[in-house]
Order: sequence, then structure tokens, then C-alpha cells
Amino acid sequence: MVKVVISHRLHDDGMAVLEKHNTDIVITNSGDPHVMLPELLDADGLIIRIGSIDRKTMLQAKNLKVIGRPGVGVDDVDVKTATELGIPVVIAPGANTRSVAEHAFALMFACAKDIVRSDNEMRKGNFNIRSSYKAYELHKKTLALIGYGRIGSILAQMSKAIGMNIKVYDPFVSPEAIEKEGYQYCAQLDDVIKGAHVISIHVPLTKETRNLISEREINLMNANTIVINCARGEVMDENALIHALEQGTIHSAGLDVFANEPVNINSPLFKLDNVTVSPHMAGQTKEAASGVATMATEGVLAVINGERWPYVCNPEVYEHPRWNK
Repeated sequence: MVKVVISHRLHDDGMAVLEKHNTDIVITNSGDPHVMLPELLDADGLIIRIGSIDRKTMLQAKNLKVIGRPGVGVDDVDVKTATELGIPVVIAPGANTRSVAEHAFALMFACAKDIVRSDNEMRKGNFNIRSSYKAYELHKKTLALIGYGRIGSILAQMSKAIGMNIKVYDPFVSPEAIEKEGYQYCAQLDDVIKGAHVISIHVPLTKETRNLISEREINLMNANTIVINCARGEVMDENALIHALEQGTIHSAGLDVFANEPVNINSPLFKLDNVTVSPHMAGQTKEAASGVATMATEGVLAVINGERWPYVCNPEVYEHPRWNK
């Protein structure tokens, strides 16, 4: 019987795929490689919902044929080692795209309309909060997208529909592809930040993007700037962001991701009233959770059965001798 280890239970639709194929399912309820290792020693597949897998663990899991991620982020997977060992890393591209884009859109409105602060104050009996005039209209304001992949492009469409101006920074997308949509192409990160009312981040976490938005970039923003991050917490220098929010040098922030997760609620971030937060749930709608879990489990089982599943982050893995016997 095929054995698949899962860090945490998946959406029921994904679990049903495994159960349908008579899989031996082990849920560790931990994504710590050391905790998972005993079960990985004879496992065929691993699905990491929350957690990581390192080289040392992979080298000991001699039977491991595939690693699955119900999403697209693989910053906690040692992809280099996986490729070296002939292990495909299955991802679920596009399955949660709209959910994340809608969440970023919702955070943008929550910040611009000062919803959370107004809600908290009104519950205290402060009806006069309505006259603080911190909220502003998004119509004709400028949205700056840092990253123009699937999520960024959908957010651009939604924002354009309410009359926002869009400018984009993405060194991997051609100016023509952006300009044909009626958006402004920015060749430099500084140019997309300057003058933007809303800055929304949609890049993966890599060596190049860690702390992409630091104190220097934040200093290019102004008192009307809203920062939205539904990508990865480490893409921003969180301490620099906190300082800007404390000093009021930017308007507010809408954050779904954080430098350390689970978060420390004693962080100064959670004492600020110009921050709207959510617990890394942008891709956790019913539709998205079902989609990513189903796509990941189908891919993991396909690879275990010897199929060259197309949705992997390391397609070069299929050149490994393990796949050319």
C-alpha cells in the first residue's frame, strides 16, 4: 500500500482523493522535519501544508518519491536537494489565484475606508470617529503592483474596474504585455513605489526578494500610501514597516503574511490601529482550499505511480536517472 505523510489535514476533497486510492495516510500535525522523520522513513510521498523539509531529512527518507505543496510557495522546501535526488515537488498553480487576489482587494478597501479602526471605536461608543476623515476614495487613485503574475493580473483587472490607475513592476514581464492592458510599466522598483496610493506585493520569497521592501523603499512612500502584502512576510522588512506605521509616515497596511508564523501577538504590529491583519488565509477560501488540496493529492499520487506530472516547480527533475530507467 502507498504511504503518504501529511503535515496537517487537508480539505476534505483532497483527503477523499487519497482515500479513494486506498492510501495509507499519516497526519503528523506538525511540519517540523524532525517530528515527521520517523514516518517519512518508509513513506512514498509527503504533503506539506504548513512546515518544511530539509536536505538532512530527505537523505534519510530513502523511499520518498514526491513532495507536494497545496499552493505554489516552496520557500520551505529544499528544492535543490529534491531535484538532486530525483524527487518532483508538486505544486498547485492557479488553484487559489482568485481567492488571494480578492483578499488583497478586500484588504485594500478595509484600509482605505478605515473599517477596522472605525469598527473598534464604534463598539466603544465613539460615534465621532466618523469625523476623523482618515478614509479616502480609491477611484482615480494609483495602485502599484510589485509582481504581475496570475494574482497581480487579476487584482489589476478588479482595480481598473473601479477606476484606479495601475502601474506595474515585474522584471520578468515585458513592457508590451503590461502596456497592452492600459497599465504603466515601471522598469525600476523605486518608480513603481513613488506616488502610489496603494502598493500590493505579489512576488515569491527568494534570495532576491527577501526584504525587497526595506526602510529605503518605505521612505519613498507618503502619508497616503497603503501597503498590502498577501505574498510572504519576509519580502518586507517588518520592523521598518512597523516604524513607518507608528510614525504615521504611511497611511496603513493590510497584511495576511508575517515574518514569523504563527505570529507573536505581543509584537508592536498588533498594538497599532492602522493595520488590518488576517492569519495567512487569503488562499483559504472553500473553493481555493478544495482546489489546491485536490490538485496536490492528485499530483502526488500520479508521481508515485510513475507519471511525469506537469505541475511541479522543478521540471528539470525528470532528467534525473531515476526517471530514465
